[in-house]
Amino acid sequence: MSQTIPSVDLNDFLSGDAQRKAAFVQELGAAYEEIGFVALKNHRLSDELVEALYREVQAFFNLPTNIKEHYEIEGIAGQRGYTGFGKEHAKGRNTGDLKEFWHFGQYVEDEDPIAAEYPANVDVKELADFNSVGKEAYQTLEATGLDMLRALALYLGLDENYFDAHVHNGNSILRPIHYPPITEEPKDAVRAAEHGDINLITLLMGASADGLQVLNKANEWIPVTALPGQIIVNVGDMMQRHTNNKLRSTIHRVVNPPKEKWAQSRFSIPFFMHPRSEMPLNCLEECITENNPKAYEDITAGGFLEERLKEIGLKK
Repeated sequence: MSQTIPSVDLNDFLSGDAQRKAAFVQELGAAYEEIGFVALKNHRLSDELVEALYREVQAFFNLPTNIKEHYEIEGIAGQRGYTGFGKEHAKGRNTGDLKEFWHFGQYVEDEDPIAAEYPANVDVKELADFNSVGKEAYQTLEATGLDMLRALALYLGLDENYFDAHVHNGNSILRPIHYPPITEEPKDAVRAAEHGDINLITLLMGASADGLQVLNKANEWIPVTALPGQIIVNVGDMMQRHTNNKLRSTIHRVVNPPKEKWAQSRFSIPFFMHPRSEMPLNCLEECITENNPKAYEDITAGGFLEERLKEIGLKK
């Protein structure tokens, strides 16, 4: 683990011990003000579930291209199912990233009318366990993400359950990504160009190969690798905006490997935790001070997402 990414233990927050809980809240908040990333232990994902998910994801991306393309659904801006190689680019760039990916989305299992906003999840007929394993991972990471948001609410001086209603049946996405082997000198494309995530927080299980780097306050790129048994959790742009820049959405990227490793695929599976579209992302009063005046116009999460999907090329 790089010395620059603090490590926290979710069991401290859930321990029922007020002192351990308060220490977790402080460590998490301080890390998110400083670098925007933490490594998290005891995050509910079992080794068996992680292994099963990687097995299913690799099996999917190994399917013939014409079968994968069958799962690329027109007209939904890549919100569910498959998105082919090079279709997405970072904000401010035109070159497509060297990746293909899949989206699992929300499972609305109560009578919530928000279900009408979401495209259906896409079933892969060729792989019997792909969808059930994806759903289990999605719901596990969603539960862990909710705990992280509860800790952040306390750090920000809000009620512990402030985020609960905003993320219930939220527009979260589990995104298995495949960065295929690099077969020729990429002109200016990288596996994922520098960007901030759009959402509230991102939970990332360890990728199958190195490459993730974050930009620290001194403008240095720092490699990030999670130790076995840890996941990376970082702040997204929605949270930075909502907290009026108190919490940092750190710029990060996935760089191309050294030439001798070009033949290796890289797999990575982030969970992007989004709120419901109607959540106001207005700067929190608790985060507006004389030294930190209100930096952003009022906007809803849905309005902000719409803007960003256009900027990264997924929506016209």
